[in-house]
Amino acid sequence: MHIHNTASYFLENYEPTVEFLESYYAKFPEQFEEYFTYHLANPDEKKKLALANYPEGMASIQVISDKLPARARAIVDNYEESYHHTFLQDVHVIVGAYGSNAYTHRQIVPDITFCIEKLQADDITIDTIIAHEFGHALHNALSDKAGIEWSKVNWTGPYTMLLQEGVATYLSMQVVDAPESVYFSYHLEGDEWLAFAKEHEAEIAAAFLKDIHTLSTNELFHEWFSIRGGTRFGHTRFAYYLGFRIVETLMATRDEIAVITLWKENEFEKMIEEALQELAGE
Repeated sequence: MHIHNTASYFLENYEPTVEFLESYYAKFPEQFEEYFTYHLANPDEKKKLALANYPEGMASIQVISDKLPARARAIVDNYEESYHHTFLQDVHVIVGAYGSNAYTHRQIVPDITFCIEKLQADDITIDTIIAHEFGHALHNALSDKAGIEWSKVNWTGPYTMLLQEGVATYLSMQVVDAPESVYFSYHLEGDEWLAFAKEHEAEIAAAFLKDIHTLSTNELFHEWFSIRGGTRFGHTRFAYYLGFRIVETLMATRDEIAVITLWKENEFEKMIEEALQELAGE
């Protein structure tokens, strides 16, 4: 694993101009290609808004830039010891324009990017989001070892995305000790969100099952997986909670690795749907 921390360049050379931002992005094209392709809508507008937000966030950006690499290495060590896997991919630490907070790249062995202007500076939330993103990478690695046929994976399918987020959340819980809500919210103010999810679990699961058959792929992603969705219940990203509960439900009767690598099975979607129906009380 190699960590490319371009945030240090940003901090050392920062000027409050669009021209500086453009020069920063151009200096590190490999670090920003995925960001601008998939994770920043309306980039011209976002750059201007970012310049207005950087002054307030600069101290936090500095703190996270200083501490994230070492904390990432410690979490990777925990994963490698627990799951006997060596992480070889690149990790990118960038200052974005307030788009995504972190993501794995669209690769089988995915690079990982942390956009630190969107993160909170406390250790618990930093560790949790690091563990979640490396959880995605480990999910792919364990599945590859189990012989998954990647060409058959429906990457944009709702059942695939549920398993991905559920497994990454589950794995993060194995290597980081945090308040339960932080595993879903990546900040310290998620207790209300989690309490609502638990109280309305059956209703939420039933609504997701209905939306699978009535919404387009983009509409489903926006409502259930995106931080900008959540109109149905007034909260965003309840698919993360459902994904974790599906993993938890399946592990009651299956081996851990069998659940993690479930998407290689021919009846994978049927098993996920049955778990959802169980959560919905159907």
